[in-house]
Amino acid sequence: MASNDNGFSEEAMRGLDDLDRRIPAWAETRALKPGEFASRGGGPSPHYVGHRGRLRDRFLTGGHAAMPEYELLELLLFNAIDRIDTKPLAKKLLETFGDLNGVVAASEHRLLQVRGTTKKVFLQLRLVEAFAHRMAQAKVLERCALSGWDDLIVYCRTTMAHRDTEQFRILFLDNRNTVIADEEQARGTVNHVPVYPREVVKRALELNASALILVHNHPSGDPSPSDSDILMTDNIVVACGAIDVRVHDHVIIGKKEETSFKTLGLL
Repeated sequence: MASNDNGFSEEAMRGLDDLDRRIPAWAETRALKPGEFASRGGGPSPHYVGHRGRLRDRFLTGGHAAMPEYELLELLLFNAIDRIDTKPLAKKLLETFGDLNGVVAASEHRLLQVRGTTKKVFLQLRLVEAFAHRMAQAKVLERCALSGWDDLIVYCRTTMAHRDTEQFRILFLDNRNTVIADEEQARGTVNHVPVYPREVVKRALELNASALILVHNHPSGDPSPSDSDILMTDNIVVACGAIDVRVHDHVIIGKKEETSFKTLGLL
């Protein structure tokens, strides 16, 4: 097969020329204004050229309140995906996981099943989740849990409501009901999490805790306690009673609401 001076076959060169015509040049020799992209041959630019700059300006000048969820997600995706239109991926992620909470909490495995999602996208979502958790947790740690109950519930929702597996957390309190530690004790499956009263008691002694608040989530969305939830709670209450540590409540977090054992008369 004939080749040119560059060592490529004529067929390969035709393919490269065709590719060159179809892909816009993203940077020309002249300096471009912020948000401006060059289009080879003077033809029309893609419809999304300049869109990123306009979307950023809208967010910075008007805030997030008036923006739909897909636009906020677009902004986030800008940090992980260069140059292409991220609106279709943002809408697909929301369609797949329900809302922003579901997208942010989605596992790496499930996220990467959505075409166009990358490990960089997963990283950006984990960072957003970490910031949200830290900000909510700051309103709970070293504060009285009973007087700041609403903040505690908001924190638990932020941390657990959209998990696709069960998670069991314990808030350890001192003798003034101030939260001295917030720890994940166990992770389980979609409908079960193993919790061992002996380990709960051991950790309470290590932290010199005077009281506990138990929290776990139901990925199904229904926060109604199961028979095993009730039995587990009773066992923990008995074990803690032996070391004079009180269990104030056990809260089950659903996707849209929560259930309190104390409110139900189960504690």
